[in-house]
Amino acid sequence: MNNAKMINFNGTPCVELTAGGYTALIAYEIGCNVIRLRNTEHAVEFFRFNSDNPAETIISSPEVWGMPTLYFPNRLADGVLKTSDAEYHWPVNEKNHYNNHIHGFLHKRVHNVEEYSSDEKSAWVRTKFVFDSNDEFYQYMPVDFTVEYTFTLSEDGLKQDIKFTNNSEKVLPVSIGSHTAMAAPFVDGAKLADIRLQVPAM
Repeated sequence: MNNAKMINFNGTPCVELTAGGYTALIAYEIGCNVIRLRNTEHAVEFFRFNSDNPAETIISSPEVWGMPTLYFPNRLADGVLKTSDAEYHWPVNEKNHYNNHIHGFLHKRVHNVEEYSSDEKSAWVRTKFVFDSNDEFYQYMPVDFTVEYTFTLSEDGLKQDIKFTNNSEKVLPVSIGSHTAMAAPFVDGAKLADIRLQVPAM
């Protein structure tokens, strides 16, 4: 039976989605990180997950658990972000000889749950985060915006829809990516020695 409900996972508030033979945990207070995606029928754990993880562990390293969504992904050289109408200087948080800003801030923010429900085909949750002058990062990019995430779980797996709304008169730069931490091995009881990985040579 498909279901969407609020749960507390070791101190981490989550929306638990159950549908189509899958279970997903959306940690909306940690940037809507999908801290778990599991195929319950085939005992497959897709993302790096630890059932004993307290909230503090995920908060301290949100990029290495589950599937956080990054804004901006990757790196900004010297922390510089240019748009057609402005130049922003984000804090350099990857120093040494790199001197970059890395991964942005959205995956560390508390998002509000707007709705969650289910029907005979799927389960879903929609969240919202409003970025404005109340956010400490606003000093680096004073561009007001709203972002909404919708996660839908069904027999087809997990789908994520993302909507950005520019609430300012300035250009809103948008670049997003998923920092997915995959489980290895995937299947309960499997051995690392049995894994075979193939990647294309470019």
